[in-house]
Amino acid sequence: MAAMDIVAKPIDDYLHRVTPARDAVAREMEQLADKRRFPIVGPLVGRLLYLLARSIGARTVFECGSGFGYSAYWFARAVPEGGRVTLTEGKAENCAAARDYLTRAGLLDKVVIKQGNALDLLAGTTGPFDLIFCDIDKRDYPRVYPLLSGRLRGGGLFVCDNMIWSGRVAADDQDEDTRGVRELTRLLYADPGLHTSIVPLRDGVSISLRNP
Repeated sequence: MAAMDIVAKPIDDYLHRVTPARDAVAREMEQLADKRRFPIVGPLVGRLLYLLARSIGARTVFECGSGFGYSAYWFARAVPEGGRVTLTEGKAENCAAARDYLTRAGLLDKVVIKQGNALDLLAGTTGPFDLIFCDIDKRDYPRVYPLLSGRLRGGGLFVCDNMIWSGRVAADDQDEDTRGVRELTRLLYADPGLHTSIVPLRDGVSISLRNP
């Protein structure tokens, strides 16, 4: 099952058709992702990330897994002047590409780029953050959950991509990545301190609100 099959293709096509055009930098990033077959959240989820950050007045965002900065682009547009988006990425070439794109978009002054393991970097900071976004290797998804305590403020959001995982979570798929997505889903819904919902947009986006 391909990710586009989660939403009927005519509806997916319609959503992309009515979504406003992005600026030249965002379009260039989308073209690079298509060329390299590199997974990014895409414009539909990108706009959702922007909306979520703006809706809670987010000033501090921590990204677990940033690639070459596409989701950071949307968050950096959402936070006000003086706000900070922490971008984490393991590969130096992706960090360099992110720096170039965000510079040309006029957003670099809102972004801190950190190269390394996203979970180690999150564990090494105290926060609290207004919004934490997760898009790391799916088998590692459950490892982010204990790091939310003390690092996500009351009234803050934890947002995670690929929570439907091309439909594999609903099938009898037992690989490590699918089990990782299922386990994080279980942890989020079982936490009385979080109110969680999964939006079946693109590959599924979970949104968890931390109780005040």
